[in-house]
Amino acid sequence: MISEWVSYMMFYLLATVFCAVLTYCMYVHHVHQKYDHIPGPPRDSFLLGHIPTFSRGAKSDNLVQDLFLQWAEKYGPVYRLNSFHYVVIKVHCPEATKTILMSPKYTKDPFVYKRLFNLFGKRFLGNGLVTAMDHDDWYRQRRIMDPAFSSTYLRSLMGTFNEMSERLMDHLEEIADTKTPVIMHDLVNCVTLDVICKAAFGVDLNLFKQTDSPFQKAVEQCLKGMVFYLRDPFFRLFPKNWKTVQQTKDATELLRKTGNKWIQKRKTAIENGEDVPKDILTQILKTAEEENVNNTKDHELMLDNFVTFFIAGQETTANQLSFAIMELGRHPEIYKRAKAEVDEILGTKINIPYEDLGKFTYLSQVLKETLRLYPTAPGTSRWLHEDMVINGLKIPGSCAVIFSSYVSQRLGKFFKDPLKFDPERFDVNAPKPYYCYYPFALGPRTCLGQVFSQMEAKVVLAKLLQRFEFSLVPGQSFDIKDTGTLRPKSGVICNIKHCS
Repeated sequence: MISEWVSYMMFYLLATVFCAVLTYCMYVHHVHQKYDHIPGPPRDSFLLGHIPTFSRGAKSDNLVQDLFLQWAEKYGPVYRLNSFHYVVIKVHCPEATKTILMSPKYTKDPFVYKRLFNLFGKRFLGNGLVTAMDHDDWYRQRRIMDPAFSSTYLRSLMGTFNEMSERLMDHLEEIADTKTPVIMHDLVNCVTLDVICKAAFGVDLNLFKQTDSPFQKAVEQCLKGMVFYLRDPFFRLFPKNWKTVQQTKDATELLRKTGNKWIQKRKTAIENGEDVPKDILTQILKTAEEENVNNTKDHELMLDNFVTFFIAGQETTANQLSFAIMELGRHPEIYKRAKAEVDEILGTKINIPYEDLGKFTYLSQVLKETLRLYPTAPGTSRWLHEDMVINGLKIPGSCAVIFSSYVSQRLGKFFKDPLKFDPERFDVNAPKPYYCYYPFALGPRTCLGQVFSQMEAKVVLAKLLQRFEFSLVPGQSFDIKDTGTLRPKSGVICNIKHCS
């Protein structure tokens, strides 16, 4: 009797599972029918869609952005990608880019940005500025953050930019004397992390002396883990990946614990009436108090944005500088022109005043062209909640639209000879790109720290050109590596010597 009852239960359980799988497959088929009029590469499988391709890309040295570029050239400015029942539309159409990115009604894609709330189960970016879905929640945070990035405050950071850059110059002095090749990405990474720690949180890590910083390693590990987490939904299931998963969770926890310690220390200092640095953290705490947002939930938001600053800010500026150094090393004529401009403006000045930043016309063009070829944060996405016609194709609503700055900025129809490094594209008299150049995104969700980042990049690069001559070590790779942000695969290995 019992065995018969168990048999019935097993039968009904299997029947239920079969019906559920069948129903889901029918739904996936319905989604395919709904979107398959949009061109796109063949799916790897009915259920997985293009996931195997992305998974292979994440585990190999191949850059998935180059694959997106190939597909854009083959399938046009609008094409489709599948993942189970989920569909994303890749768009490289300036009019649609303008319409969607410039409007607050198109929220960020919840599939990507909600996933970044956690990283392998540990709270990561949470509901910070980058990941906030609700426009009102985002706007409230942005209102609190904005005063900390005002032009008046950023102008006051020139001392920090100069001080941290001088540490790099001192370090390069020692290297130039030894005539030893050096990996420039490692060095500029130290500078940008030192800058953001000091400018934003009043903490001096001094990474040129503290060469084995767990904080720096944690940022690196989180970026690495983020790539696997987003592109391979099965990554954490395989035992061979468990070590990486645990390392990423530990790194995430370290970042948040460090942020909590720094924030609490500053709060206590303010409450005790102590003198505190007039940095970004003080400004945020001051504005938060005025806005009466000091509960536990808002404290977690502060930690979310603490992590966001390091993930979205420090690494991207370091990568931009590395790519700029790489391209200057590859193009002697551009190098000489940039150096001549720096020498004319700075002469023998040690510290760069704020007023001089606007005079670096050609250097600014070099940095903009660097971001065109190498947008360190290569794209963004929005949720299409209504039907829309893009480039003559009807796109049904309830899907994600992905805008890849890497792809649009390398398409020949927007930029002549697109793979050529040519700062003249950004000359004041050159034609301006129309909604196809957006390394910091566009519209209301544009990057809050872009002015901070470009001021820092100008100071570091100008000092480097003023004080040293550098050349690339022959034989190194100029490929791009994807570790959550795009960086030079070789790290840019240079020979450094004093200016003659």
